[in-house]
Amino acid sequence: MDKSAVRTPPCGKPGPGRERPAPRPGQRPMSAAAALPRLRADRPGWTVHTDVLVVGSGIAGLATALRLRELAPGLRLLLVTKDVLDNGSTRWAQGGIAAALHPLDTPLAHLADTLAAGSHFNDPDAVRALVTEGPAAVRWLIERGTGFDRDRAGGIALTREGGHRADRIAHAGGDATGAEIERALIDAVRADPGIEVIKHALALDALLAADGSAAGMTLHVMGEGRPDGVGAVRARAVVLATGGMGQIYAATTNPDVSTGDGLALALRAGAAVRDLEFVQFHPTVLWLGPDARGQQPLVSEAVRGEGAFLVDARGRRFMAGAHELADLAPRDAVAKAISRAMRDTGTDHVYLDARHFGAAKWEARFPTILATCRAHGIDPVTQLIPVTPAAHYASGGVHTDLRGRTTVPGLYAVGEVACTGVHGANRLASNSLLEGVVFAHRIAADLAAGLPDAAEPAPDPRTPVLADPGTVPELRAAMSARAGVVRRGPDLQAALDTLDDLAARPAPAPGLDAWQATNLLQVARMVALAALARPAGAGTHWREDGPTGPVEAARAEFRLSPDGPRPVPLHGGQSGALLAELAAAGIPWSRPHGRPALGDLVAAALGEDLDGGPERIDATSAATVPADQLATAHVVARRAGVLAGLPVAEAVFHQVARGAVLTERHTADGERVKAGQVLMTVRGRTRDLLTAERTALNFLTRMSGVATLTRRWADAIDGTGARLRDSRKTIPGLRALDKYAVRCGGGVNHRYSLADAALIKDNHVVAAGGVAEAVRAVRAAHPGLPLEVEVDRIDQIEPALAAGAEEILLDNFTVPRLAEAVALVAGRARLEASGGLDLASARDVAATGVDYLAVGALTHSAPALDIALDLLPAGHPGPDGTGRAET
Repeated sequence: MDKSAVRTPPCGKPGPGRERPAPRPGQRPMSAAAALPRLRADRPGWTVHTDVLVVGSGIAGLATALRLRELAPGLRLLLVTKDVLDNGSTRWAQGGIAAALHPLDTPLAHLADTLAAGSHFNDPDAVRALVTEGPAAVRWLIERGTGFDRDRAGGIALTREGGHRADRIAHAGGDATGAEIERALIDAVRADPGIEVIKHALALDALLAADGSAAGMTLHVMGEGRPDGVGAVRARAVVLATGGMGQIYAATTNPDVSTGDGLALALRAGAAVRDLEFVQFHPTVLWLGPDARGQQPLVSEAVRGEGAFLVDARGRRFMAGAHELADLAPRDAVAKAISRAMRDTGTDHVYLDARHFGAAKWEARFPTILATCRAHGIDPVTQLIPVTPAAHYASGGVHTDLRGRTTVPGLYAVGEVACTGVHGANRLASNSLLEGVVFAHRIAADLAAGLPDAAEPAPDPRTPVLADPGTVPELRAAMSARAGVVRRGPDLQAALDTLDDLAARPAPAPGLDAWQATNLLQVARMVALAALARPAGAGTHWREDGPTGPVEAARAEFRLSPDGPRPVPLHGGQSGALLAELAAAGIPWSRPHGRPALGDLVAAALGEDLDGGPERIDATSAATVPADQLATAHVVARRAGVLAGLPVAEAVFHQVARGAVLTERHTADGERVKAGQVLMTVRGRTRDLLTAERTALNFLTRMSGVATLTRRWADAIDGTGARLRDSRKTIPGLRALDKYAVRCGGGVNHRYSLADAALIKDNHVVAAGGVAEAVRAVRAAHPGLPLEVEVDRIDQIEPALAAGAEEILLDNFTVPRLAEAVALVAGRARLEASGGLDLASARDVAATGVDYLAVGALTHSAPALDIALDLLPAGHPGPDGTGRAET
């Protein structure tokens, strides 16, 4: 487990909570929502009340409801679904659910694969939550009745899918995993009398309180469970688990109900959305002819995981040289390769060859796919399977934090409708079912910890809108042709122009088709806008006309307004919790007010190590270590001292590994450490650990040396009432780190820069014509600035006091002279002793009654504390006592 996110920051500094704070805009008055639309619909004719409303009955919605009932059985819970309980995307999930369940697999390996598939656009904190909590989530499904397939020894049978470098896909019924999970969860929901269910209910719009928070939702119920027509559900919290938006495309694996209802609803409520351009096209969907439309049968990636391979119309295995993982490359790579192969051969499909499986394997492992193929006249036992890419999964969605909270207070999102940051630019196969459970549990825990009071919905100022259902075929055609697998700027603009034209058409009376058409139109426009706003392709967003080379990872955040996208930097794979901890300690990652920031320092330090050649690599590690080898390393103190800089070193590992690292701290900054003590355990790719080693240790050993020396001085004057403080005698660029280390050692900081306080020294007195003149000049220019005056003689003290000095710095005074100065000042100003101090006389100086001892040596001449990185051999027991393979 990565424990860095849950530690209180060191050296007595207050710091962040367990995760980053919810990305909420604060109390947004309803007047700010007036420019947003709402669906044109009848006024609610009925109202029901509940504590929590869950919208959606796929794995995410069901898991949220069940887990919340387990944690807070007293809460009233209402679950609504657009159709019947089992008619969502979950039932169509064939391949399985991914988790590090094999004894030779690790969450770290799962983390690395997920980040690589997502082109490192992922939120590393979200991915760490997914992979570390994933195994427990799968066990929870088993405890709720899910029957996964078993191997001969009785363990869970595991297979491999594209992008995974280990067998970690648990499946059920061969290729009916989603259906089995949904069956088990629906049975559990039906057995719980505390969960009320409304079927055939379309969520229309959020009810918003005067402060902009969610107060419930309007629904249209189609004939079952409640009176027909539009009604209102009043709730203290609303959870959107409405699935995807695949129906904005002409061909998709999504069911008919996946019309982006939850995403459109959240947009109309003012919620932020992210990563909408990253629409995953499943590479192997059964090709049913050039005129096929709507939901298409999926041929699971697990078929390739079991050994099937792709060939083009000429019989060429085109994936062999397209990616290092060949047919098991991540989905975006396979979809792109298929598109190229179709273009090269002038065809609209390729083939999947699994004839070598034989009938027995097909019938046992993939009975559903076998039956589907045969129903369409194809026998995969003896024939090639024609396949083509089709819209499959939305990696983006409503932006949430790690507790599932959106930017609208009281509104949560989970599953495909949400963007937790797990998937980045491309979802790793079978991570979606796992994400649904893991983040459902996190939402349930947040809701169980405390719900807000019920809020009264305010009058809704939003403009009612409605789209013509007859425009949907044109909408889908435009999105498929111009915002599909291959994208270009002019095509995306043309798609937006088409969507704008469709929106201008007059609409008929409100109803299911018109509401769905409105949702499709709003969502499609946001997808095209997001794609146009990112000129460089990444992951599933393939811009054929974009720049080539490495792509800077940054998200674009949108709201349904003309404001356009807001870039959200990803900080090179840094943990949000770690960045918050560093900022609270006065070491911000990004540049504040022109001062050097930690990100700049780390980049410069790494640049010195990696700029020696065009490949920017650690030549030795690249030659001796396989690229995908994983390892565990201990950061170890070689000598006793006081620790400072552990989060800084951790940030270096995160930066080099681009987030593919798990860290566990065993102590904290400001603590005394012994020789041989393990300070932190780091797990990551071996190459990354070795590349980051020197830079991480350079920061850590210097900062710990400063803290250790500071502690010696602090111990020397302990109990005297005087405090030890530093000066500006720091290494250029390292002042914030040096001053933080002083605090860790028990000292306090003097001014950071020349602008933080006015310090009048002898040269200022000479230039101004006297100490009184210098003080008056400072006071005139900066009335509120702290004022200090440095003196080197007793007779200078009274003039300094008379001029208004708040603090007097006694430079190079002997101990007797210090005692005389203290008696003279008699508390009229603070006193600092500086110059000529040493450890041997420190206590005598402090005993004179001065307030501070200023010691420049703390930061300009502290010896580094010897700290090292020890790489553990494969299979070496870690701190948890396990020897799980890391290679």
